[in-house]
Amino acid sequence: MSQVTVRSLVYQIEGQTYEGRLAFDVSQQGSRPGLLMAPNWMGVGAGAEDIARSVAANGYVVLIADLYGQTVRPSNADEAGAAMMPLKNDRALLRKRMQAALEQLQSQGEAQVDASRLATFGFCFGGCCALELARSGAPLKAAISFHGTLDTPNPADAQNIKGAVLVMHGASDPLVPKEQLPAFEDEMDAAGVDWQLLSYGGAVHSFTDPQANVPGKMMYDAKVAGRAFRSMHNLLDEVFRG
Repeated sequence: MSQVTVRSLVYQIEGQTYEGRLAFDVSQQGSRPGLLMAPNWMGVGAGAEDIARSVAANGYVVLIADLYGQTVRPSNADEAGAAMMPLKNDRALLRKRMQAALEQLQSQGEAQVDASRLATFGFCFGGCCALELARSGAPLKAAISFHGTLDTPNPADAQNIKGAVLVMHGASDPLVPKEQLPAFEDEMDAAGVDWQLLSYGGAVHSFTDPQANVPGKMMYDAKVAGRAFRSMHNLLDEVFRG
């Protein structure tokens, strides 16, 4: 039986304090694959911790990246948007914060991480963050996006991607412009990336979030969420094998 714990991880980026959450099974010994999780625009919170705990139960060390800073914890959509947009508009800064969190995942002393088996996954805004970390050339076996935006100001950076890419998209998502899908496919093909794009019929934005309840816009879908997480675990099993 797994004994997953979630612990605070405080770290510094250029003199600023950040506080992520580290989830791992304390009953397991030895080195494990490390997963960097980028939460949705609400940042580090109970919902993100629930996901990290569930994923860590599969034998991973999961770090929830703090993308905003220790003192920034949005409580509503306006606050989340104000925290998110400076990063969406400055992808270099976004990448820097993801890269710093990835370094923390590897260097923390709570649970041993196998540096040869690293991946990232994220939700909504966090999906964008996961893809940008991959585009930065980070040593990842996989980058996985759940209902995230797919655009990037530097599509040529896809040539830096070292691992597989998996995007899971709600086919009826009104918040991810449809033109982003073919542009993403072209970007991945031009760079020769091992990529998958799964589009779920009838699903809208935030289909993995049990708190999402805006019909036609942001809505939890348990069936689709289950399929999506199984797809993630299937890919991780494949890329971490051996």
